[in-house]
Amino acid sequence: MKIKPSSIVSEELVTSLSGVGPQMALKLAKVHVHTVQDVLFHLPHRYEDRTTVTDLGALLPNLSTVVIGQIDLCQVVFGRRRSLVVRISDGTGALTIRMFYFNRSQEKSFQRGLWVKCFGEVRLGAKGYEMIHPEYRVSKNEPKGGLDTSLTPVYPTTEGVSQALWRKITDQALQTHLPRLQEFVDVDCLPQEMQGVYQSASLQQAIKALHRPSLGVDLANMQQATSSAHQRLIMEELLAHHFSLRKSRDAREQELAPVLIVDDSTNNTFLNNLGFTLTRAQTRVSAEVEADLAQSTPTMRLVQGDVGSGKTVVAAAAMLQAASSGVQCVLMAPTELLAEQHFKTISGWFNAVGFEVGWLASKTPAKQKRDTMERLANGELLVAVGTHAVIQDAVNYKHLGLVVIDEQHRFGVEQRLALRAKTPTGQVPHQLLMTATPIPRTLAMTFYADLDVSSIDELPPGRKVVETVVIPAETKRGEVIQRVMAACQAGRQVYWVCPLIDESEALEAQAATDTEQELKDTLLGLRVGLVHGRLKSKEKETVMNEFRNGDIDLLVATTVIEVGVDVPNASLMIIENAERMGLAQLHQLRGRVGRGSEQSFCILLYQMPLSQHAKLRLKTLRETNDGFVIAEKDLEIRGAGELLGTRQTGSITFKVADLVRDQHLLPLIEASASKLAIKTPQFIEPLIDRWIGSKEEYVNA
Repeated sequence: MKIKPSSIVSEELVTSLSGVGPQMALKLAKVHVHTVQDVLFHLPHRYEDRTTVTDLGALLPNLSTVVIGQIDLCQVVFGRRRSLVVRISDGTGALTIRMFYFNRSQEKSFQRGLWVKCFGEVRLGAKGYEMIHPEYRVSKNEPKGGLDTSLTPVYPTTEGVSQALWRKITDQALQTHLPRLQEFVDVDCLPQEMQGVYQSASLQQAIKALHRPSLGVDLANMQQATSSAHQRLIMEELLAHHFSLRKSRDAREQELAPVLIVDDSTNNTFLNNLGFTLTRAQTRVSAEVEADLAQSTPTMRLVQGDVGSGKTVVAAAAMLQAASSGVQCVLMAPTELLAEQHFKTISGWFNAVGFEVGWLASKTPAKQKRDTMERLANGELLVAVGTHAVIQDAVNYKHLGLVVIDEQHRFGVEQRLALRAKTPTGQVPHQLLMTATPIPRTLAMTFYADLDVSSIDELPPGRKVVETVVIPAETKRGEVIQRVMAACQAGRQVYWVCPLIDESEALEAQAATDTEQELKDTLLGLRVGLVHGRLKSKEKETVMNEFRNGDIDLLVATTVIEVGVDVPNASLMIIENAERMGLAQLHQLRGRVGRGSEQSFCILLYQMPLSQHAKLRLKTLRETNDGFVIAEKDLEIRGAGELLGTRQTGSITFKVADLVRDQHLLPLIEASASKLAIKTPQFIEPLIDRWIGSKEEYVNA
C-alpha cells in the first residue's frame, strides 16, 4: 500500500502551531523545520540538570548548575568592556554574575538583600568563580529547589529562535500530533540484536522520552545516548541516511555523461614533460579515474590524499582526458590563492600538449573575463580554472563534461549543485572531488557511501617527515624568535601563522599585524612580509610572489595560507595560539613546510590554560604526521559535523546518531535496509522524508 505523506503529518505546516507566524516560520526553515513532523524530529542535542542546587562553596570550574544566593552588591564596571557585575553569597561561598549586555531595568532589579536563583556555567574569573549571562530569577525571599523538576532539553537552534519557543512548539506537537506518528520500520527485518531495542519502546514513546525526559532519569545516560529510546531512533536515522545515499547512487546510474577517451600520444607527452615520475599511488588512482571517465555513467569520485601527496597531477590527467575527447572541463578551488597556483601549474603542464587554460576569478580584468566567458560559451576554450567565479550565472559552457572541485568540503553545497547544472540538456558532467583532509573509514561507509573513494596514500620520494614540537608561548617565545633568525640566516624561509588579523577583545590571540611589527622590530635585517584575507588580491599576490621568489625571509600570515602555497625553501612553521585551531587545520598548515629536501620543523605555540580537547589535539600533532590517523582522531574529538564542513548552509547533520559513538551499528544497516527494501518498499520515501526531508538534495550533492 502506498501511503500518503499527509496521512503522517509530514505536510502539516509548522505555522499551524501557536506562536509560529510567517516570520518565525522563515527562521525555523533555516534549521530545516517546515512541518509539524519536522518539529517532532528536531531532537535535543543535549540536556541540562536544573533540578539540583549547588552550594556556592562547592562550585567547580566548567560546571553547569543551579545556584541560589543573596545579592551583596551590584555595580557597572568600566574597563576594556563595560559590564554589569552582581556579587552573591549563600554562607558557604560567593559568586560573581557578569553581564556584558544589559539595560537599566536589569540593573535596578539586582537590589542588595534580594535573592537570585540562576543557572549557568561556572568559570574561573580574575576574582574567583563567576557566571557570564546566566538564566536567572530575582525574588524577595530565599527560593527553594531547582529551576525545573526534570532534565531540561536543549535544542539545536538559529538566531531569533529561543529555547523557550522550542519547548512551546514541541509541547504542542507532542500533544496533538505525536499519537498520529506512523511506524515505518518492520522489526522482523532487523538483526536480532536490534529487535529487542525496537520492542522495548514504540516510536511514539521514544520521541516523547527524548523531548521530555521522565522525572529522575539519569543525565549521563541521556548525554551518552545509551537509553533504549536513543538506540531505537539512532538505528532508524542511520537507515534513512543509507536509503538516501542508495537512492542517490541509483539515480546517478540512470543518468548519462560524455564518454572520455585517453589519447595515448598526448598523455605520454604530458607525463614525459612533468619533470618527475608519478608515485605508485598516483599511478593507481589515475588509472581508477581514467576508467571512470571512459564510462557513460557519471563519475562521482573523491580523491583523498595527505598534504603534499600530489593530487593536482591526478586532476590534471583527468582534465587532459576530457580535453583530448573534445569536451570542456573546469577546476574550481575555494580561494584565489589556491586557484591561481593550480592555474599556473596546469597551464605549464598543458602548454606542452597544446591546450590553453582559461582563468576566471572575481578579480580577473573585465576584458579578459569577457573573452574567457565568450570562448567557454562557444566551445573554443576547453579547459578553465578558477574560484567560485566559474559558476556565476553569466558563465556558460557549450559542452561541460568534467568538473574538478578542490578542497570540496570548503564549498557550500549550493555551489557544487550550480556547477553541475551548467551542462547540456540530457547529460551531467563527471565529478572529481579532491580533499587533503583524509576521510576516516567510518565516514566513507556512510556520508560517502554514494561516492567512489580513491586514496593517494604515498608521499613523493625524498620528502622528510616534519618534526613537530609543542611549546608554551609565555616562557619560550623569545627562544622561538631566535630560532627563526637562525633559520633565515642559514638561507631558509619561515612561516609565522596567527589566527587573527587585528587585535580582538573577545580573544586573547596574537594578531598578525602586531606580530609582524614585533618581529620586524626584533629580527633586524630580516625581510618580513604580511599576508591575510583582507588584503586586496593584487597585494596578496605580490607578497606571495615575493615569498616564493625568496625576496621575503619571514612571512607572517593568517590561515589564508592553509591550502595551496608551495614554497620548497620554507622549512620552519610557527603557529601562534595553536590551541585555538582544529586538528585538520593544524595539519594543513604544517603541510606548507616539508615540501623540499631539507628537514623541516613545525612549532606549535600555545597559551595556558589548555582544555582537554586542546591537549589531545596538540599531543596528536606531535606524535604523528599521518593524515589518515589525524582524520580519525579529529572525527573522534569534533564529531562528523565539523569534519565534513556541515555548518555550510544546506548541509546535513545527524539529529541523534553519532558516527563515532554508533559506528558499531553501521555493519547492521546494509543488511537491514536490503530486507526492508524487499518487504516494505512503500515506507522508504516516508522514512527519508522524516529524517532528512528538505535536506536530501544536499546530502546527495
